[in-house]
Amino acid sequence: MKKLLPIANLSDLAPGSCLSVEADGIGVALFNVDGTIYALDNTCPHAGGPLGEGTLSNEIVECPWHRWRYNVRTGERPENPEFKVACYQVHVRDNVILVAIPAK
Repeated sequence: MKKLLPIANLSDLAPGSCLSVEADGIGVALFNVDGTIYALDNTCPHAGGPLGEGTLSNEIVECPWHRWRYNVRTGERPENPEFKVACYQVHVRDNVILVAIPAK
């Protein structure tokens, strides 16, 4: 079961930017790709870097620690799709970003 939680305002996430937030104890990385919002688990599987503090180029985020890259639409690493970050469903209502995260 998933919970839909409000985690940020749309005004907090300009196009082309990333944001690290926490929702119900889970780190979430938010991305704005040309006005579409995506959410991934905020922890890079390589060494635990915060993906929401990375650099976004089109739909690819680069981890700030060791430059591992992930597609924000799919969570897959372009260089090796075997490495994947969890993706979360996003809804925007009244300029509030809501993310569906797994219930504890």
